[in-house]
Amino acid sequence: MIKFIFKAILRDKNRSLLPVTVVSIGVFLTIVLSGYLSGMLGDMIDQTARFQTGHVKVMTRAYADNIDQMPNDLALLGIDSIHDELNADFPDYRWVNRINFGGIIDAPDDNEESKGQGPASGMAIELFDKNSGEIERLNLVNSLVEGKIPTKSGEALIGYEFADKLGVKVGDELTYMGSTMNGSMAFAEFVVSGAVRFGVASMDKGMIIIDFSDAQQILDMADGTGEILGFYKDEIFMQDQTAKMREAFNAKYADNPDEFAPIMKTLAEQNSMGTYLDLIDSVSSVFVIIFVLVMSIVLWNTGLIGGLRRYQEFGIRLALGEDKGHIYRTMMYEAVVIGIIGSVIGTILGISVTLLMQTYGIDISGMMKDATMMMPSVIKSKFTPQLLYIGFIPGLVAMVIGNMLSGIGIYKRETATLFKELEV
Repeated sequence: MIKFIFKAILRDKNRSLLPVTVVSIGVFLTIVLSGYLSGMLGDMIDQTARFQTGHVKVMTRAYADNIDQMPNDLALLGIDSIHDELNADFPDYRWVNRINFGGIIDAPDDNEESKGQGPASGMAIELFDKNSGEIERLNLVNSLVEGKIPTKSGEALIGYEFADKLGVKVGDELTYMGSTMNGSMAFAEFVVSGAVRFGVASMDKGMIIIDFSDAQQILDMADGTGEILGFYKDEIFMQDQTAKMREAFNAKYADNPDEFAPIMKTLAEQNSMGTYLDLIDSVSSVFVIIFVLVMSIVLWNTGLIGGLRRYQEFGIRLALGEDKGHIYRTMMYEAVVIGIIGSVIGTILGISVTLLMQTYGIDISGMMKDATMMMPSVIKSKFTPQLLYIGFIPGLVAMVIGNMLSGIGIYKRETATLFKELEV
């Protein structure tokens, strides 16, 4: 039966061309949009993890309660012993120190007068420790617009738009003015070693990056850090695993009333990222439901048009004694075969476009000139194994539902009037 139906579909293009085209387009859109949204949200989460939250983060309880203020006066001390503990308990993770700080950056001219000044958001990372992986994690080499990565104390990277604003270039000096961990004034001079383009407007316009050891000295944070970030060694965030890590680590300090006791938080517990993670899990399901409903309506109408064209065919088959239920089931078999053919075509086209967009992406930097949200300026799709089968759900279900609705007309045919219709 299936072989007979398949031959009929191939030989009668008028019967199959329109439904196959509609199914292919629907499946194609389902895959492309699912891949695009998964890529966009995935990039946002990955970028937030690399620059802000880590897969997990360790800090003091007081720091966690006021984290938006970058409260280095509530910093974590005795970090060597904490690192030993983390490395022993969670050896599959790489632990790095970071200090976030703020202040004013001044660019002096040849006469030692200010030629440019502005507020800066500073990040101190382990630039000189090659085992930390921070240079690769933040993609600093590929982000360089000019200059080089700092290799010695007193050198700094600066956002390329911030550099233009201050009127500085590689080799120029900068003066940092801020406050130490203890609340006293802090002054430090840096040499611009390079300008970087992060692709995040808020960072390009006001970010400065220095080595962690320089920040410890400037901010009076010997043996201290603002945060310890943990990254899985394969740089893949695993929500269930990090939740178990958090429970195990925090249980050790549950009875410690000290507000400076360490606490661990996962990526999902920071920056409202839990909402984004839930959104990624549900976005594909939402699109499948929407396309099943929309395509069912479209295919219902397509089936009605096809049914009108095949009105005489059904009449002849009924007049010859074929059972109405058999004709109806045959239509369902046809719907399944057409749904599979359209789904295969749509899946191949959709995955091809997804892989293309995964490589090149779409540049939205022109829309983010005044953005302050941590979001990449080039949005790329993401291929996942789910895309190999997700299109078959709307492709098959919608095709079958559409034909079920349009095929009801078969049961409304009156056998007694068939010969009168055929005479006409």
